[in-house]
Amino acid sequence: MSEEKHIPVHNLTYQEFQLTTLENGHPENFNDVHRHNFFEILWFKEVKDDSHLELDFENYHLKSNHICIIAPGQVFNMKLRGEKGYVFAISREIFQEICDVELILTNGAAPFFPDYESRKNCQGIIKLLEDEYHRNCRMNLIKAYLKAFCIIITEDLTSQEPLLHDKQRIQKLITLIDTYYITQKETRFYAEKLSISAHHLNDIVRISRGTTVKKMIAQRLLLEAKRELSFGALTVKEVAFRLGFNDSSYFSRFFKKHSGYSPEQFKNMND
Repeated sequence: MSEEKHIPVHNLTYQEFQLTTLENGHPENFNDVHRHNFFEILWFKEVKDDSHLELDFENYHLKSNHICIIAPGQVFNMKLRGEKGYVFAISREIFQEICDVELILTNGAAPFFPDYESRKNCQGIIKLLEDEYHRNCRMNLIKAYLKAFCIIITEDLTSQEPLLHDKQRIQKLITLIDTYYITQKETRFYAEKLSISAHHLNDIVRISRGTTVKKMIAQRLLLEAKRELSFGALTVKEVAFRLGFNDSSYFSRFFKKHSGYSPEQFKNMND
């Protein structure tokens, strides 16, 4: 039985791009745990004191002017309580044209604050987007506006990275981990792919992200394990084998070390 039978997958059915608002009848049903097969940008212009969303099992308290980017495959849940803001639903193909930040293409972006100048510029772009979307809907022009919007908001996300070359290596590392994390769990493999030493790669990761390559791989494994255990029909042993663990007891120790719960406890919590 596939896990899609347990996690509803929301699709972009007849358009490559949809622009709607949170307050004016957004077509997607937010009120369930679900995944997308597209990218979604949420700009929460006004929220309630207790507004929050859940993204890949992490709970985020929302504040006004938070922006969140949800990538395909991420597990998302939010109950709307009268929040106001914008929702962009963007096909994978268009998003890959307008955004070149691997970190976001792979993992989306948890709620973050653009600075005041960025918000002001983005508001002007959205006005242009709304006019074009509801009148002529010329996709080349819409893509240009979306690209401008993404450049502005992603600059805020990447401005803290130390060096451009190291930033590019980190983005490439994230993509490599997402591709190989089940079969390749050693730092040396990723260092060789990036043509640097394992020691140098760990230095870059430690300085720019405050962690290690091993921990990044472990967090990616843990996330997939949580997805499978929460919504899939697989047993703990089946999840262990699917994620490349030959010994289910070792998988259980790994899961508890990184989450604080045994796989069985976590599975029961989400039944």
